[in-house]
Amino acid sequence: MQDPTHGADLSTENLEGRFQTDPYEPELGSLPQSQRDEESVNKTGTTTIGISTAEGVVIATDKRASLGGRFVSNKNVQKVEQIHPTAALTLVGSVGGAQSFIRTLRAEVNLYEARRGEQMSMQALSTLAGNFARGGPFLAINPILGGVDDEGSHVYSIDPAGGVMEDDYTITGSGLTVAYGTLEDRYEEDMTNDEAQRAAAAGIKAAAERDTGSGNGIYIADVTEDGVDISDYDLDEVDV
Repeated sequence: MQDPTHGADLSTENLEGRFQTDPYEPELGSLPQSQRDEESVNKTGTTTIGISTAEGVVIATDKRASLGGRFVSNKNVQKVEQIHPTAALTLVGSVGGAQSFIRTLRAEVNLYEARRGEQMSMQALSTLAGNFARGGPFLAINPILGGVDDEGSHVYSIDPAGGVMEDDYTITGSGLTVAYGTLEDRYEEDMTNDEAQRAAAAGIKAAAERDTGSGNGIYIADVTEDGVDISDYDLDEVDV
């Protein structure tokens, strides 16, 4: 009868080479590799505005979804969402990337609060959003994040490469050049949220007049220490 171990090398060195990982350790997942196209963000069409005020934050967006800014694919898109008890986020870019980004960020905020028993600060939230934008499979996005915490009110622009920049106000999207001119004229320090809403609405309306990728109405998120209230209006409904 033949010895089954005859000629087999069962030395410790060979066994160590064959079993280099602990079979009881969980396997780590990885994000899918994908091609990024940061230049396409401003070609998708929209206008989003974030303004920090003495009372909180105002975020405004138009309602139009378009294909390359040339064909209107949807006339009633809500581009601003609550992602935190006192924070909201809006996006410029691909619909799939935007929706996935919001779901992922909202889930992480909920996990943070469940584990620590406290709300995530805006600095931590903006850093997390920047890390996701840089390292995740969220194609062609340019978020505006606005929120209120113990340190006050904050507005951040997060570029497609994950850069995070805080400012008093910021604008993204294909209508930004027109909207910036309007907002530069209307913005004042220590504005109230009501004043900021009128200024943001004026910027969206100006962009809708000249930018084919923006229009069909306005969504406005009013963010204070008490929470987030999101309302929508027709362009001619808003008092500017």
